[in-house]
Amino acid sequence: MQTLNRSDLILRNTPFVVAIVEDDVLLRQEIVAHLRAMKFETHDVSSAAALDDLVTVQPIDIYIIDLNLPGESGISLCNRLRQRSPNVGIVIMTARVALHDRLTGYSHGGADFYLTKPVSPEELTMVLQNLGRRVKKLTNTNDWQLSLRDRTLQSPAHNTKIRLTNREKILLVALSQANDFTLDSGVLCDLFSEDDSEEGMSKHALEELIARFRKKIKSVHSQYSESAIKSVWGVGYQLCIPISLIY
Repeated sequence: MQTLNRSDLILRNTPFVVAIVEDDVLLRQEIVAHLRAMKFETHDVSSAAALDDLVTVQPIDIYIIDLNLPGESGISLCNRLRQRSPNVGIVIMTARVALHDRLTGYSHGGADFYLTKPVSPEELTMVLQNLGRRVKKLTNTNDWQLSLRDRTLQSPAHNTKIRLTNREKILLVALSQANDFTLDSGVLCDLFSEDDSEEGMSKHALEELIARFRKKIKSVHSQYSESAIKSVWGVGYQLCIPISLIY
């Protein structure tokens, strides 16, 4: 990638969060350096499995995905992300230039853009900027609005905000980013290992955390008191209210 004239295209206070899934370390570092210089909040991983770990704690607006990944293929990952979160932005960035690959990227991967390497920094910046505007416009007004900055959850039916603890915020972000909005209890407990002196939260403590959150929901909407987060027998918990993450 060529050096971009920063005075031409710097994006100030860009609200879009971008994840790069690329197993070429040097290329990934180069993309990250460029996007951070353009003021994008950027996270990078080398595989679909690593991305699954990332999105449990970090909401993503736009994904940049290589097709040749170790483990799960880029096409499979794109398709899975599109099924889970229809409104996210997906950019395939690959060395595959054949028409068949392009069509597969759009039809099977659900990509918004298919870029072939090498990609100019200017084009990548503009693609992300334009795609980010579209992603933000698709925020559903019927969703509960989870503000990551203010740590509040706003009801779609009332102009009422629920103040969340940091653990409640982490819980909601993880569930909202998971496949089928469902996570194993053990995975949820491990999310809190960094702020506990022990290795992780106990399942009993997790139950108490969810019970307290349900009470907060009930204070705004009694009909959601038990159904906001449901227990899934033999698995863990499922988020059952639509949530949009805002920054």
